[in-house]
Amino acid sequence: EVQFVESGGGLVQAGGSLRLSCVASGFNFDDYAIGWFRQAPGKEREGVSCISSRDASTYYADSVKGRFTISSDNAKNTVYLQMNNLKPEDSAVYSCVRAEVVVTTEGPFMIPFGAWGQGTQVTVAS
Repeated sequence: EVQFVESGGGLVQAGGSLRLSCVASGFNFDDYAIGWFRQAPGKEREGVSCISSRDASTYYADSVKGRFTISSDNAKNTVYLQMNNLKPEDSAVYSCVRAEVVVTTEGPFMIPFGAWGQGTQVTVAS
């Protein structure tokens, strides 16, 4: 059974930092890319960042470039999201899932597939 367990969310002041963790199980971690998505109340789900477990290539949404860093520890089946210079608009539930980055004429998009984790809440106070 594919499972993801996220942790590391919390309440932080604008400009602060958080580090999210995502522990995966139930599949061959080395064969997939893992993505972080977020969803705030009343807003569409947004693909934030993705990392390939094969070659460590990464993708970032424009909204987080230069502030967030994704990394992985294949030995621990864990993906991390270091979030710096947080803004109130970063407040959302962050979840991880297997994902693909698809390049279209409108730009790259993260496409999730399979089971999701339960998510971890990030709240950034202004």
